Amino acid sequence: MSNSSSMSQFLLLALADRRELQLLHFWLFLAISLAALLANGLILSAVACDHHLHTPMYFFLLNLSLTDLGCICTTVPKAMHNSLWDTTTISYMGCAAQLFFFAFFISTEFSLLTIMCYDRYVAICKPLHYGTLLGSRACAHMAAAAWATGFLTTLLHTANTFSLPLCQGNALGQFFCEIPHILKLSCSHSGYLRELGLIVFSACLIFGGFVFFVFSYVQIFRAVLRIPSQQGRHKAFSTCLPHLAVVSLFISTLFFAHLKPPSISSPSLDLIVSLMYSVVSPTLNPLIYSLRNQELKDALTKTDNWVFLAVCKYPLSCNMLSFRNS
Repeated sequence: MSNSSSMSQFLLLALADRRELQLLHFWLFLAISLAALLANGLILSAVACDHHLHTPMYFFLLNLSLTDLGCICTTVPKAMHNSLWDTTTISYMGCAAQLFFFAFFISTEFSLLTIMCYDRYVAICKPLHYGTLLGSRACAHMAAAAWATGFLTTLLHTANTFSLPLCQGNALGQFFCEIPHILKLSCSHSGYLRELGLIVFSACLIFGGFVFFVFSYVQIFRAVLRIPSQQGRHKAFSTCLPHLAVVSLFISTLFFAHLKPPSISSPSLDLIVSLMYSVVSPTLNPLIYSLRNQELKDALTKTDNWVFLAVCKYPLSCNMLSFRNS
């Protein structure tokens, strides 16, 4: 396969060689995907149905849950299919689509996390201006900008990556299609430099967002520590710590995956890190946000009760749910 025009498929990284382990991976991926769908689906339902959560913070959380669902639905189904049917192939167009959607949801998630950091900064450091700076129109515009920015940057990366001639085989060292692993197969020096320029530009935007995170949270913690009442400090920390935990998990795993020194790189370590930011992180985000958030817990309880009342039209389902809630 001398170039991309004659390449019909790629070979993904096999998660295991033994059939028993492949089936185990299938069931693990199935459990993780169902947990992610359930957790993020509950977040979406709670925010959409409870009018108490119709605030900027929960509006952006709703968008974040959509990106988490997108990440899971982009990478996990193909991994489950390959594990179940003992194959590692993915078509050329399938790889392009998977790369595009995963990069789209990841870049949009980073933009949304930056906006959510701004939301917490304004809420705690400039509370008197919160309604002005984060009105419904402003929130809609910021969310739309996050999705549009993710779409445009991902479109540029995907178009440039798949326009490169590929002459280093078709084996990817990853269980899903990702830009750095496809670039390793390229034999075009000019195209590689062009894509490298796009990556450097995106890295500068990410670094700018990271600096904004650090600056904002320094100001936030200074403002929180000046709050006289312990209850007020606790409430402020409760709204900030989940976001800080999600940002830390997201950035640390993503940075470590692509910036770690080659001396500590190994296939098993690379696989674990990629699983962290592509599968584990989107699954844990709803749990992190609901642990210390009483408003969200109350809304999720109401959502669970609505589901209970709806399903209880059918006696067998009602008995099963009653047993679960007992």
